[in-house]
Amino acid sequence: MNYLSAARKVVEIELAEVQAVAARIDDTFEKAVRLIQTTVENRGKVVVLGVGKSGHIGEKIAATLTSTGSPAVVLNSLNALHGDLGMVSDGDVILALSYSGETDELINILPALARFDVKIVAITGGSESTLAKMADSVLDVSVSQEACPLNLAPTSSTTAMLVLGDALAMVLLEARGFDKEDFARFHPGGQLGRALLLKVGQIMRGEDQLAKVSAEATVVEVIKIMTARRAGAAVVVNADGKLEGIFTHGDFARHFPDQPEIGRRTVGEFMTRHPITISADKLAAEVLNILQKHRIDDLVVLDEAGRPIGVVDSQDLSRLKIL
Repeated sequence: MNYLSAARKVVEIELAEVQAVAARIDDTFEKAVRLIQTTVENRGKVVVLGVGKSGHIGEKIAATLTSTGSPAVVLNSLNALHGDLGMVSDGDVILALSYSGETDELINILPALARFDVKIVAITGGSESTLAKMADSVLDVSVSQEACPLNLAPTSSTTAMLVLGDALAMVLLEARGFDKEDFARFHPGGQLGRALLLKVGQIMRGEDQLAKVSAEATVVEVIKIMTARRAGAAVVVNADGKLEGIFTHGDFARHFPDQPEIGRRTVGEFMTRHPITISADKLAAEVLNILQKHRIDDLVVLDEAGRPIGVVDSQDLSRLKIL
């Protein structure tokens, strides 16, 4: 047996079936989107219902919908008639998955759902099935063959369901104007969430870690202070505590070969005047843009009076998994 050839055949069969599903997308899909969109905008939810492999696909679709701003719950078909129907409310939309459209456990629930003021969107391969006839919108996921060599195990059909569910979620995302900031709110633990939700004040090294010096300090003195604070840069301030410049280990390394006496001279001679700064209430995402745009490693944080209150080191962004 050629394992690689067999594997490619499975993928090719499923790709062909997904392409066939894409070609059949029509006004019924738009109707399904509008039903779900209206439900969500009216504070309703999507109740996903499926059995067996369709149920597993339904769980993934529900998770995708929820994480992209369309609240969804999974209704367990086995427990639905024994109390779990309590999660269904008037105004909800039911997303029912069954390839045949005749699955007993699912069909038995439909009469009970009819007592609620809900709409039903069916994802099925049986366009003339009982489920299809009871649905307000039918999304056709029929396939000509499963990728299973026996043409038995749900493979192409479940992939078609999953892809169509993703299409629903993504179109809804766009239709509802769901953006990166919204996504970050629902994924605060991810890299995007940290970058878009964290403020500069939450990620900066505070004044207790800040190497703050005057322009008259010698470079040797400044290096000692930087070492003590484990800082890669020192902020230079005037008598009023306002920022005058910044001096980094990189500045020292660049000047030392040509001016080995740099240690005895004042830091004011070598500091970078008018460095790039940011305020503590800005988003961490802005730090990323500034560091990349200006190709710097340290960003000074100022208060409203122009006094340094912290610094953001690019290494901290990696530690916080923002980069």
